[in-house]
Amino acid sequence: MSNGAGKFFGGLMVGTAIGAAAGILFAPRSGKETRQVLKRSAQDLPQLAEDLGSNVQYQADRFTEQAQRTIDEALLRLQDAIATGQEASRRLQEELAVSMGSSSNSSLIDSDLDLADEDEE
Repeated sequence: MSNGAGKFFGGLMVGTAIGAAAGILFAPRSGKETRQVLKRSAQDLPQLAEDLGSNVQYQADRFTEQAQRTIDEALLRLQDAIATGQEASRRLQEELAVSMGSSSNSSLIDSDLDLADEDEE
C-alpha cells in the first residue's frame, strides 16, 4: 500500500497544480487579475514541491523499513532451515555409522559361521 499511496498522493499534488494552472489560464479574468493569480500560484509552488518531497521521503522511509523487516524475516527463516538441514544430516550420518557398524559385525559373524561350516566338513 505504501508504494501505491505515494504514487497516488504524488499524482494528486501534480494534478492539483496542473488543474489550478489550467483553471487560471481559462478563467474569464482580465490580464492583470490573471497575472496576480499566477503570481500567487507561483509563490505557492515551492510549498507544494516541499509537501510533495516530504510525502515521497515518508513513503520511501516506510518502504525501506518494510523491506528491512522482510529481509530480516527471510534471513531468520533461512537460518532455521540451515539448522534443520544440518541436524538432519547429522542424524543420517549417525544412522549410517550405526548401520555400517552393525553391517560389518554381521558380516564378520557370517564369515565365522562359514569357516565353522568348512571345518566340520
